[in-house]
Amino acid sequence: MFESTPVWMWVLGFLLVLGPLVTLHELGHYLVGRWFGVGAQAFSVGFGKELAGFTDKRGTRWKLSALPLGGYVQFKGDMNPASVGQADEEAEDATFGMGTPEALAEDEHRPVQGAGFHHAKLWQRALIVAAGPVMNLLIAIVIFAAFFAAVGKPAPVDPAETNVVRNFAQASAARDAGLEIGDRIVAIDGDPMVEFQNISDKVIMRPNKRMVLEIERDGKSFEIPVVTEAFLATDQFGNKSMIGRLGIFSNQITFEEVGVLESIALGWRECVRITRMMILGIGQIITGKRSVKELGGPIKISKYAGEQLSLGAMAFVSFAALISLNLAFINLLPIPALDGGHLAFYAAEAIRRKPASPRSMELAYRTGIALVLALMLFVTVNDIASLPVFGG
Repeated sequence: MFESTPVWMWVLGFLLVLGPLVTLHELGHYLVGRWFGVGAQAFSVGFGKELAGFTDKRGTRWKLSALPLGGYVQFKGDMNPASVGQADEEAEDATFGMGTPEALAEDEHRPVQGAGFHHAKLWQRALIVAAGPVMNLLIAIVIFAAFFAAVGKPAPVDPAETNVVRNFAQASAARDAGLEIGDRIVAIDGDPMVEFQNISDKVIMRPNKRMVLEIERDGKSFEIPVVTEAFLATDQFGNKSMIGRLGIFSNQITFEEVGVLESIALGWRECVRITRMMILGIGQIITGKRSVKELGGPIKISKYAGEQLSLGAMAFVSFAALISLNLAFINLLPIPALDGGHLAFYAAEAIRRKPASPRSMELAYRTGIALVLALMLFVTVNDIASLPVFGG
């Protein structure tokens, strides 16, 4: 029987995860903008109707808004509705995040200290835009680094045996293909396998995939083709995901103490590892090799957040690191209306030595908004269909 968490815990978990992460994302934009002398009209946690707020001495309105599904920072300056930068004295203010036109209009004419966004140099504007995703990346690195510093890094009891098969699972694709206990897996599809984690990373996102394992046995090297097992993993809450397995075990793992600098390096390495898996998973969904049901939106995030919250602080903070990394990755996609879309326009401007035309930016912006809204609608319907009440 699977465990269940109450809906109120879903809501609490959602607010505790996305609230701080989105706020810090927007704070990244704000801090770098202020560093370059760009004024900000408003900084909002959430969007929609203002519930509470204050105006600081620089003229920035700090506010808490009704809908806690995002946030925005509205810079002083002349950015067009596409929010990609256009030197036009009649253009609207630069806005990063999810601000409604009504809310933005309330702050548009407030006197603010600082230069307009378009007065910043191109590289400065690019850094202001990139600061949000970078902030989310830094959060993930810090969380993972803190775990490594507190617990230590996983390491094999005998490093020389880390990629040696020590046992088989009850159902083992590797054993069925001809591997034996004591075999050393030195490469998979030509990629070196230095440690057991490399083997796991190579296989876990590739269910039902034919791979060629390079094996060392009794001083001889040879290759064995293996088709990975497609295993439907189910956690204690009933959440399912399809993973690949060879059905092998290596030697025992211990945890080694690490210093602060090494923990930071390990945190970065963990972010890179997870990002590669995300990219691979998205590619598999696009090509039909993985079910679109694995995509998640706000409802699924709420469900997972509540479940991880019920498991305790360590599990919940680890989940927050994953969501922060996801926010960084998604926002850097080159889609107009996302930070990555803005950066793509700046890259084009740097190459062409002039901004794209207002018409092309507006068209790209509208297309980007349509794509984002369509994706949000799809994942929300997907989330609802996956709820237990609908048989998911």
